[in-house]
This record gives sequence, C-alpha cells and structure tokens, in this order.
Amino acid sequence: MPFSPTLLRRPVRVDRVVTVHYFEYSSSYYFEGERHDFWEFLYVDKGEVYVLAEGQETLLGRGSLIFHPPGEFHALRATGGSAPNLAVASFYCDCPELTRLCGRTFTAREAERALIGSVVSEAELAFKSALDDPESTALERREEPAYGSEQLVGAHIEELLIRLLRRGAGERPAQEAPGAQSRSEIFTRVDSYLAAHLDRPLTIERVCRDNLVGRSRLQQVFHAETGGGVMEYFGKKKIEAAKEMIRLGSGNFTEIGESLGYQSIYYFSRHFKKVTGMSPSEYAAGVRALAAKTRPGD
Repeated sequence: MPFSPTLLRRPVRVDRVVTVHYFEYSSSYYFEGERHDFWEFLYVDKGEVYVLAEGQETLLGRGSLIFHPPGEFHALRATGGSAPNLAVASFYCDCPELTRLCGRTFTAREAERALIGSVVSEAELAFKSALDDPESTALERREEPAYGSEQLVGAHIEELLIRLLRRGAGERPAQEAPGAQSRSEIFTRVDSYLAAHLDRPLTIERVCRDNLVGRSRLQQVFHAETGGGVMEYFGKKKIEAAKEMIRLGSGNFTEIGESLGYQSIYYFSRHFKKVTGMSPSEYAAGVRALAAKTRPGD
C-alpha cells in the first residue's frame, strides 16, 4: 500500500523580515513616530513606555506586547521614571487573521517571552547589523551566519503569532509536567530574593540557606531555567541594574558600584566589561550618543 504525504497547511507565513532590534533606552527617550507597509511588534522587556497608535496613547509595562499593522502610525516615549528595554521586530505577513491582533495589548506568557528572546538571539547570529541602532532600516547578512538562523527568526515569529491567535480561539494553556511547577516555584522565589538583594555580595551558600533549597537542586533549577548557574544569573542581574542606573543618571560609577555591593570601582568595572563587553564609561557614551541621535528636532 503506497504512502500518501500530506501537504502541511501553513496559514501564518513570515518569509520577509525587515528589522530586528533590542533597545536599551534612557528615561528621557522619545520617538516621534512612523508609518510603514509591514507589521511590527514591540515587547517591553523592562521598565515602562507610552505607545501612541492612531491617536490613542497606552502605558505598557514589563511583559507587555503590542502589534502595529501595516499603515498604522505609531510613536513611543519613555515615562521619565524608568529606562526601558524594548524588543522590536518588523516583518511582512499576508495572513488575514492577523487583524485580530490589532488594537490589543498582550501580556506575554513564558513560552512567548522565550520566542521573542529567540528572535533576537537568532537575528544576532544571522545578521551583523547593530540591533540597537534605531536608524537601521535593513538587515545585513553575516558572511558566515549560524546554520539556519534566518529560518529560525521567521519560524519563531510565526510561532509567536500562532500562539497569540490561538488565545482568541479558546486555547487552554498546556499543563506542566509533574514536578515542573515545583521547579518554577523555586526559580520564582529565588529570582525575587536575588532582585531584593542586589546591593549585597551574596554567596551561593547564603542563597541556599535563605531559600531553604539544596545547592545541587538550586543549580539544577537555574541551569534548566536560564542555561547557567545561579551566581552567574545574579551577576547579570546586577549589571542590568547598573545599566539602568547609568541610563537614569543615578550617580557616578563609584556610587553605582557601591549601591550594588561591589567592593571597589575596579571590581565593578571589570565585572561590567566581562558581562557586556564594554566598560561603564563606554556604555554611558553609547547611551548619550543614542539619545543625541534620537532627540526631537535634530
């Protein structure tokens, strides 16, 4: 008996991507707006922003996701009280069901946040264009990109769109496997604990003791959730906080380092460069240059 293949239905296809960005803006950032003939999504990874779409302004907080359809005028501005991190991607898609995403603000779920992160990370592997350049209007291919990275950018956007469209079709969230919830609970509890202790030089023993969790179990949880160890994660959280303080102008580098539990400006600067690839002063100069490029009226 011969086999009969099934041609898969693909209602959502993303074959053309225009831009992928990840921005770390200052608290005074302002974008006067634009209108174009392709789709765009904006995800707030940190902080808050006001988004203006066709005359209506909406405050979006961390974890919020909004779509701008082709032809819609949109602008944004920081609130003045937080320095936002934003992921933005623009693309062409002819799926008529995407109109159901218009005029709605979504709170991204864990799987959707992971997809957005993958869009950005795969774009870095596929293209050499600076993802933090607001004036970039096209993606320049790397000479030796990671195999399949361009396809994964499109595939991750497609899956994100499908997941959001399913919400309106009564999709029920998938149930976590037995034991997954306890892992999630540990991660959530420890993550909150670390965020509340950024001003201290914690040790893994202290983290385990204060959270009543064994060292091996804690490391297992963080490797599963973040791909690295708990102290590596804690160090990155410190640097993310430092970057926000720099963008907000919250003191000089010595004061910022001290507020985050570093013994000296030397240790702070060395760790900052290890995590980001640049010194605090280089990062601050980049933020100032970006602000100058995007200042209204320039």
